[in-house]
Amino acid sequence: MTERLPHEKGFHISWDQIHRDSRALAWRLEKMGPDNGVWKAVVAITRGGMAPAMIIARELDIRTVDTISIKSYDHQKQSEAVVLKAPDDSIIGDGEGILIIDDLVDTGKTLEVVKSRYPKAHIATVYAKPKGRPMVDTFITEVSQDTWIFFPWDMALQYVEPFRGTD
Repeated sequence: MTERLPHEKGFHISWDQIHRDSRALAWRLEKMGPDNGVWKAVVAITRGGMAPAMIIARELDIRTVDTISIKSYDHQKQSEAVVLKAPDDSIIGDGEGILIIDDLVDTGKTLEVVKSRYPKAHIATVYAKPKGRPMVDTFITEVSQDTWIFFPWDMALQYVEPFRGTD
Protein backbone atom coordinates (compact mmCIF):
# COMPACT_ATOMS: atom_id res chain seq x y z
CA MET A 1 0.00 0.00 0.00
CA THR A 2 1.30 3.45 -0.90
CA GLU A 3 1.91 6.03 1.86
CA ARG A 4 -0.59 8.91 1.56
CA LEU A 5 0.51 12.50 1.86
CA PRO A 6 -0.97 14.42 4.85
CA HIS A 7 -3.07 16.70 2.63
CA GLU A 8 -4.63 13.67 0.93
CA LYS A 9 -6.93 13.19 3.92
CA GLY A 10 -9.00 15.94 2.44
CA PHE A 11 -12.47 17.30 3.04
CA HIS A 12 -13.53 18.93 -0.24
CA ILE A 13 -16.05 21.74 0.07
CA SER A 14 -18.02 22.94 -2.95
CA TRP A 15 -19.47 26.43 -3.42
CA ASP A 16 -22.91 24.96 -2.76
CA GLN A 17 -21.71 23.35 0.47
CA ILE A 18 -20.02 26.49 1.84
CA HIS A 19 -23.20 28.41 1.05
CA ARG A 20 -25.44 25.86 2.82
CA ASP A 21 -23.10 25.62 5.83
CA SER A 22 -22.77 29.41 6.09
CA ARG A 23 -26.56 29.78 6.01
CA ALA A 24 -26.81 27.12 8.73
CA LEU A 25 -24.33 29.15 10.79
CA ALA A 26 -26.48 32.26 10.25
CA TRP A 27 -29.56 30.38 11.46
CA ARG A 28 -27.66 29.30 14.56
CA LEU A 29 -26.53 32.90 15.21
CA GLU A 30 -29.97 34.44 14.68
CA LYS A 31 -31.34 36.22 17.76
CA MET A 32 -28.09 35.58 19.69
CA GLY A 33 -26.93 39.21 19.48
CA PRO A 34 -26.83 41.19 22.75
CA ASP A 35 -29.16 43.98 21.52
CA ASN A 36 -32.54 42.17 21.52
CA GLY A 37 -30.89 39.41 19.49
CA VAL A 38 -29.44 41.83 16.92
CA TRP A 39 -25.76 42.04 15.97
CA LYS A 40 -24.13 45.47 15.37
CA ALA A 41 -21.64 44.35 12.72
CA VAL A 42 -19.88 41.44 11.07
CA VAL A 43 -16.09 41.28 10.84
CA ALA A 44 -14.66 38.76 8.37
CA ILE A 45 -11.24 37.27 8.97
CA THR A 46 -9.61 37.56 5.57
CA ARG A 47 -9.42 35.82 3.34
CA GLY A 48 -11.28 32.62 4.20
CA GLY A 49 -13.96 34.30 6.30
CA MET A 50 -15.08 36.68 3.59
CA ALA A 51 -17.50 34.38 1.72
CA PRO A 52 -19.17 33.03 4.90
CA ALA A 53 -19.34 36.56 6.40
CA MET A 54 -21.05 37.91 3.29
CA ILE A 55 -23.64 35.14 3.40
CA ILE A 56 -24.21 35.57 7.14
CA ALA A 57 -24.49 39.36 6.85
CA ARG A 58 -27.10 38.92 4.12
CA GLU A 59 -29.09 36.29 6.00
CA LEU A 60 -29.11 38.31 9.25
CA ASP A 61 -29.59 41.68 7.49
CA ILE A 62 -26.40 43.14 8.97
CA ARG A 63 -25.26 46.13 6.90
CA THR A 64 -22.04 47.01 8.74
CA VAL A 65 -19.34 44.65 7.48
CA ASP A 66 -15.58 45.02 7.95
CA THR A 67 -12.49 42.83 7.81
CA ILE A 68 -9.50 41.93 9.90
CA SER A 69 -6.57 40.60 7.93
CA ILE A 70 -4.41 38.14 9.85
CA LYS A 71 -1.70 36.17 8.15
CA SER A 72 -0.89 32.87 9.80
CA TYR A 73 -0.29 30.55 6.81
CA ASP A 74 2.09 30.40 3.89
CA HIS A 75 0.30 27.93 1.65
CA GLN A 76 -0.08 24.87 3.95
CA LYS A 77 2.55 25.88 6.55
CA GLN A 78 1.33 27.66 9.67
CA SER A 79 3.43 30.46 11.17
CA GLU A 80 3.06 33.18 13.82
CA ALA A 81 -0.17 35.18 13.38
CA VAL A 82 0.36 38.81 12.30
CA VAL A 83 -2.39 41.47 11.96
CA LEU A 84 -2.04 43.17 8.57
CA LYS A 85 -5.27 45.25 8.75
CA ALA A 86 -7.73 45.82 11.59
CA PRO A 87 -11.33 47.07 11.49
CA ASP A 88 -12.35 50.58 12.53
CA ASP A 89 -12.01 50.73 16.33
CA SER A 90 -14.76 53.35 16.63
CA ILE A 91 -17.26 50.76 15.35
CA ILE A 92 -15.80 47.55 16.79
CA GLY A 93 -14.57 48.71 20.23
CA ASP A 94 -14.06 45.73 22.54
CA GLY A 95 -16.24 43.54 20.30
CA GLU A 96 -19.54 43.84 22.18
CA GLY A 97 -22.32 42.94 19.72
CA ILE A 98 -19.85 42.06 16.95
CA LEU A 99 -19.76 38.79 15.01
CA ILE A 100 -16.27 37.70 13.94
CA ILE A 101 -16.53 35.15 11.12
CA ASP A 102 -13.94 32.77 9.68
CA ASP A 103 -14.18 29.72 7.48
CA LEU A 104 -12.19 27.44 9.79
CA VAL A 105 -10.46 27.30 13.14
CA ASP A 106 -7.45 24.99 13.01
CA THR A 107 -5.09 25.42 15.97
CA GLY A 108 -6.76 28.58 17.26
CA LYS A 109 -3.67 30.82 16.88
CA THR A 110 -5.44 33.30 14.61
CA LEU A 111 -8.42 33.49 16.93
CA GLU A 112 -6.15 34.05 19.96
CA VAL A 113 -5.07 37.31 18.31
CA VAL A 114 -8.70 38.24 17.59
CA LYS A 115 -9.88 37.43 21.13
CA SER A 116 -7.08 39.49 22.67
CA ARG A 117 -8.16 42.53 20.59
CA TYR A 118 -11.93 42.04 20.86
CA PRO A 119 -12.62 40.06 24.05
CA LYS A 120 -16.42 40.60 23.96
CA ALA A 121 -16.89 39.62 20.29
CA HIS A 122 -18.76 36.46 19.34
CA ILE A 123 -16.48 34.27 17.21
CA ALA A 124 -18.10 31.89 14.75
CA THR A 125 -16.57 29.59 12.16
CA VAL A 126 -18.14 27.29 9.64
CA TYR A 127 -15.71 24.45 10.36
CA ALA A 128 -13.68 23.62 13.48
CA LYS A 129 -10.81 21.30 14.35
CA PRO A 130 -10.40 20.02 17.93
CA LYS A 131 -7.32 22.10 18.87
CA GLY A 132 -9.00 25.37 17.93
CA ARG A 133 -12.54 24.54 18.97
CA PRO A 134 -12.26 26.14 22.46
CA MET A 135 -11.57 29.51 20.76
CA VAL A 136 -14.93 29.46 18.91
CA ASP A 137 -18.31 30.39 20.36
CA THR A 138 -20.35 28.89 17.50
CA PHE A 139 -19.52 26.56 14.59
CA ILE A 140 -21.31 24.14 12.26
CA THR A 141 -19.08 21.14 11.47
CA GLU A 142 -16.13 19.62 13.31
CA VAL A 143 -13.45 17.71 11.39
CA SER A 144 -10.45 15.79 12.71
CA GLN A 145 -7.22 17.70 13.35
CA ASP A 146 -5.37 15.81 10.58
CA THR A 147 -7.96 16.61 7.90
CA TRP A 148 -7.07 19.26 5.34
CA ILE A 149 -10.11 21.23 4.18
CA PHE A 150 -10.08 22.16 0.50
CA PHE A 151 -12.25 25.24 0.00
CA PRO A 152 -13.78 26.02 -3.41
CA TRP A 153 -11.67 29.17 -3.83
CA ASP A 154 -8.54 26.97 -3.63
CA MET A 155 -9.58 24.32 -6.17
CA ALA A 156 -10.07 23.60 -9.84
CA LEU A 157 -11.91 20.63 -11.31
CA GLN A 158 -9.59 17.80 -12.32
CA TYR A 159 -9.31 14.01 -12.30
CA VAL A 160 -8.43 12.38 -8.96
CA GLU A 161 -7.20 8.79 -8.61
CA PRO A 162 -9.47 6.49 -6.60
CA PHE A 163 -8.61 6.03 -2.94
CA ARG A 164 -8.17 2.29 -3.42
CA GLY A 165 -7.34 0.53 -6.65
CA THR A 166 -6.89 1.84 -10.16
CA ASP A 167 -9.91 0.41 -12.04
